[in-house]
Amino acid sequence: MNFPFIEIKKSQNKGLGIFATETIKEGTLIETSPVILLSPEDTKKIDDTHLYNYYFSWEDDQKSSAIALGYVSLYNHQVNSNCIYETYFEEKVIKIITRKEILKGEELTINYNHDPMSDEATWFELKED
Repeated sequence: MNFPFIEIKKSQNKGLGIFATETIKEGTLIETSPVILLSPEDTKKIDDTHLYNYYFSWEDDQKSSAIALGYVSLYNHQVNSNCIYETYFEEKVIKIITRKEILKGEELTINYNHDPMSDEATWFELKED
């Protein structure tokens, strides 16, 4: 895997994050990440582990999940994110694409609700209450 214009760095109050090493144009494919599919049984097993915060629901049943390879699990959540993620179930990949220009040094973010503008509470925000 080659990621020529992004790097992993510490993100303010969020652990690690993905940052631009140069200005990236809107509509740029950042990465195509293969995934490892987990059965509903395996998903239940990791629900009580640290991996709970890093897997993606897969397909529409919300019981199966996928662990994304590459950098995908390190993008932080943000409402009005500057990237989107697209899931391709048949190909078993997740793609990260910029939805606006990202300046050098800026963090790349996705909205974990799959809609870049969604302000619906995420699982980790619900756990904090």
